[in-house]
Amino acid sequence: MTKSTTVYAGYKSTLDIMNTQIAINEVKDFFESKLSEFLDLTKVSSPLIVPSGKGINDNLNGVERMVSFTALDIEEPRIEIVQSLAKWKRIALQKFGFVTGEGLYTNMNAIRRDEKLDNLHSIYVDQWDWEKVINKEDRNINTLKSEVRKIYQAIKATELHMSKFHPALDATLPEDIYFITTQELEDLYPDINPKQREDEIAKKYGAVFIMEIGGVLRSGEKHDGRSPDYDDWKLNGDIVVWNPTLQRAFEISSMGIRVDSETLLKQLKVSDAEERENLYFHQKIINGILPQTIGGGIGQSRLCMFLLKKVHIGEVQASVWNEETLLECEERNIQLF
Repeated sequence: MTKSTTVYAGYKSTLDIMNTQIAINEVKDFFESKLSEFLDLTKVSSPLIVPSGKGINDNLNGVERMVSFTALDIEEPRIEIVQSLAKWKRIALQKFGFVTGEGLYTNMNAIRRDEKLDNLHSIYVDQWDWEKVINKEDRNINTLKSEVRKIYQAIKATELHMSKFHPALDATLPEDIYFITTQELEDLYPDINPKQREDEIAKKYGAVFIMEIGGVLRSGEKHDGRSPDYDDWKLNGDIVVWNPTLQRAFEISSMGIRVDSETLLKQLKVSDAEERENLYFHQKIINGILPQTIGGGIGQSRLCMFLLKKVHIGEVQASVWNEETLLECEERNIQLF
C-alpha cells in the first residue's frame, strides 16, 4: 500500500452509499447553476482527447507523463488524454465568438497517471473547467479577486442549500474569503513548509485565496509548481478552505488570469521551457490571436467530498485503487465505489 491514505478512527459517513449518490447529483446540479449565473458562463461540450505536439494539453508541472495512443485512422500525431483543459478553453472562446465579460464552462474528465494516490488524489480527475474573456486593462488583482468572490459565493450557496435539505451536513464556511500571497504566507510562517502554512492560514480564516503561485519566493523555494504557459504567476491562486472533517486545508479550485505574450515568454524562459514557443497554442498567444482571459478549474469530487463530509475522494467518484487501499478503507468503514 502507498501508506499515503490517512485513516480516521471511528469514521462513519453522514450519508449511506445510496444517499451519497443522490446528494452528489444535488451538489453538482445546484453548484453548476450558481456558477453559470454568477460568472455569466455558457456550458459547452469539451474533448477527452487532443492531438499531441500542439501545446494544447495541460503540462501541469511539466514532469507528469500523459496517457497517449495511436488510432487506426489517425497516423500522426499521437492522441493524448487531457490532463486539464486550461489551454483548450482559450482556443474555444475564440472559436465560439465569446465577447468581453462572457465565458464558458464544461465538465472536464481527465486522467493523470502519475498522481500520487491518497485521500484527496485519484488518477481520475473531474472538474468544472471555466474560462471567460476580459479586456487587457482588466489584467489586474481587482479582476482576479472579483471572480474569486463570485466562485466562493457559489460554493457557499451550495453549502447552505445542502445543509437545508440534509441538516446533518452543517454549514461551516465563513461569510467571506480571505486573500493572502504566497510570500506573505511564507513571511508569516517561515519555519514550516508550504502545506503546513496552508493548514495554519485555512484554520485561522476558514476560507482563503492563496495568490501568486509558481514563482520562486525569497527563501529560494516555490510554494507550489505551476505550468508556465497558462496562468500569470502574479495573478493566480488557489481557493483553499478549512476541512473540519479532515482537520486540514483543502484545495477546491485553482485559477488565474492567463498569460499574455510578454508574460508567456518570461515564464517560459525562467522555466527553461523556451522550446514551447513554436507550438501551435503558444504561437497564438505570442501573435495576439487568442483573447485575454481568466479561468480555472473547480474540483467536482473535491467539492462533493467537502460538502458531504467524506474522508476519501473514492467515496464520491468511481476510480481505480490498489488492493491495499481498498482493503484498508473497507476495514475502516470507508466505502469506495
